Amino acid sequence: MNRPISDVWFHRVKSATRDLVKMAGGVVRAGEIAGVSKSEVSRWQAATDADIISLPAALALEAECGVPMVTTAMAELNGRRLTDPQTDNVASCLLGAFTGYTRESAELLGSMSQALADGKVTPAEAELISRSIADTEQTLTRLKMVMAGIKVAGSATLRVVV
Repeated sequence: MNRPISDVWFHRVKSATRDLVKMAGGVVRAGEIAGVSKSEVSRWQAATDADIISLPAALALEAECGVPMVTTAMAELNGRRLTDPQTDNVASCLLGAFTGYTRESAELLGSMSQALADGKVTPAEAELISRSIADTEQTLTRLKMVMAGIKVAGSATLRVVV
C-alpha cells in the first residue's frame, strides 16, 4: 500500500487507535465523542483501511479516557516520550495495576504460543499478537506510573483482605 507514512508508523497508530476506541466504550461511543460516524471509527481501527484517526478526534477521545494513547504512539515514533502527571492515592492502584499486567502478559503468552505452535505466524495471528502486545504495554505503563508515584510518596501501604 502506498502511504505518505511508513508502514510501522501506520500500524502503530492503528493499534493505539483500537486501544483508545476500546477504552472509550466501542465504535458507537467513540463516534459520539469524536463527532463522527461509527463507520469512520471502524475505518480508523481497521489495519486494512488507509484512514487514520484525525488529530482532533484523537485528542477528544484521549481527553474522555484520560489516557494519551495515540499521542504517546506519535511521540514514541518520533523518538520522544510523554511525561505523566503525578497521581494521587497511587498505593490504592498498585494491586489493580499489577493484576492487570499479569493478566495481559498471560494473554500475550497464550496468543504467541498458539501462533508459534505450527511453526508459522500468519498476518492474522500477527495482528492478534500486536493487539495483545498493545494491551500488555498499556498495563505495564500503568504499573510504571504507580511505581513512580510510590517513589515520590516514599512508600505505599496496601490493605489486602484475604
